[in-house]
Amino acid sequence: MTSRFSSSDPSGAVNSRAPRRRTVVKAAAATAVLAAPLAAALPARAAEAPAFLHGVASGDPLPDGILLWTRVTPTSTAIPGSGIGPDTEVSWTVAKDKALTTIVAKGSLTATAASDHTVKADIRGLEPATDYWFRFSAGGTDSPVAHTRTTPAADASVAGLRFGVVSCANWEAGYFSAYRHLAARGDLDAWLHLGDYIYEYKSGEYGTRGTVVRPHAPANEILTLADYRTRHGRYKTDPDLQALHHKAPVVAIWDDHEFADNAWSGGAVNHTEGAEGTWTARQAAAKQAYFEWMPVRPAIEGTTYRRLRFGKLADLSLLDLRSFRSQQASTASGSVDDPDRTITGRAQLDWLKSGLKASDTTWRLVGNSVMISPFAVGSLSADLLKPLAKLLGLPQEGIALNTDQWDGYTDDRRELLAHLRSNAIRNTVFLTGDIHMAWANDVPVDAGTYPLSASAATEFVVTSMTSDNLDDIVKVPEGVVSAIASPVIRAANRHVHWVDTDRHGYGVLDVTATRAQMDYYVISDRANPNATSSWTRSYRTPSGSQTVERTYDPV
Repeated sequence: MTSRFSSSDPSGAVNSRAPRRRTVVKAAAATAVLAAPLAAALPARAAEAPAFLHGVASGDPLPDGILLWTRVTPTSTAIPGSGIGPDTEVSWTVAKDKALTTIVAKGSLTATAASDHTVKADIRGLEPATDYWFRFSAGGTDSPVAHTRTTPAADASVAGLRFGVVSCANWEAGYFSAYRHLAARGDLDAWLHLGDYIYEYKSGEYGTRGTVVRPHAPANEILTLADYRTRHGRYKTDPDLQALHHKAPVVAIWDDHEFADNAWSGGAVNHTEGAEGTWTARQAAAKQAYFEWMPVRPAIEGTTYRRLRFGKLADLSLLDLRSFRSQQASTASGSVDDPDRTITGRAQLDWLKSGLKASDTTWRLVGNSVMISPFAVGSLSADLLKPLAKLLGLPQEGIALNTDQWDGYTDDRRELLAHLRSNAIRNTVFLTGDIHMAWANDVPVDAGTYPLSASAATEFVVTSMTSDNLDDIVKVPEGVVSAIASPVIRAANRHVHWVDTDRHGYGVLDVTATRAQMDYYVISDRANPNATSSWTRSYRTPSGSQTVERTYDPV
């Protein structure tokens, strides 16, 4: 049995939505302001004994291994982003039972200020498709005991897989009830986070309908390594997020808000070069904090694009659509078709194409942070077009598509979909977040002639957990906008089977040999920490069909 500390690669990544400019608050000042209240919130013993205030987590499961994560607070002043605190030995134990009596692996690591006192243990030598429990310990203090699960062996026949699917969790916009309801299920092989695990804005800039439900930390827009660490630390104190991390392994990719709104390889809408430092430095800080605080293995070129396999049933290609992309086109002009512009970068697109072609699994799932299905909005009336453009962070006059999505990089999309068709690659399902709406789509080769042009794949898009969607921007009761907008959107986009523009929630993806089904769930009130959850719709892709159809019962 081996373990290792997974050090973070300080290169870049990016994130989504852009309001106004802001003033810069020095990280040192923010740390000083935060230290006192956070120290007061610690248990009295924290000054003498280490504490596990941010929970524990697991991620990136393999047939023989799992990545374990925690953050230890060695003293009351060694808060996230502080850069202080003593080196602390942290031991870990993995067992086949919750009581940790049947121990299969154990080891230790050293948490230091250099890694913000986070540690990762990359465990190997485990059995495929097996439940395990684990715990960290430091200085006589034990963390909570958490559950995880390895993936099936590569050649194993698998009857079914079940994943929670979430995106767009904005702390100031509400409580993370979706995490709590997913944790309560107890039937997930893993859960997928498709981006915007944190948001970068200053306090008050992006709440719920303009109101802060709960303040995040630091109060300033996050720019420095200390800032990003502090923000990750605040998110990891959420009890519902901790509960889900304690129940199942996560498989995560980033989108733009882990960095800054509408990020691309050389900058972001929400970044002012010079006044907010250099983009290179900000990107590197965000990326380092992400890999410190997330149970994610740095993958190809130190990004989040990588591939996991779940026996013979499915493989999951995870994309990074921020680190390599060209800057977004400013208008719906011919520039979106420029073959020199890219959303994936050449190397990642080649990797994706070759992986999809070589796959011998029944299903090819693609973790995709922004929508790949074409979306024409030009036929919408002005009263719907302007708030929709605001939601998407687009110019509100004369825009015909969302250039931050694959719509803004049509040459990459055309090449990928042509590759699926010409190689008869079937059962490709894109799993998407970002847009704060729920969708069930066919992915047409040519939207202009669909359905005659046929579909190359399907796509399930989950709505935001808490971030504002269309009814929030218009400030009308939930469901009003969707009742008007959904028929209009579907009429202009015949490959769209369903769209809900208004509600918050999550998805549950269930995969068998005969179909891949997404059940869509909604949260009653994101501003209520005790919000309930209810099933609203289900859609599935029958094997071999490359099309979506409605089904009337959740799995």
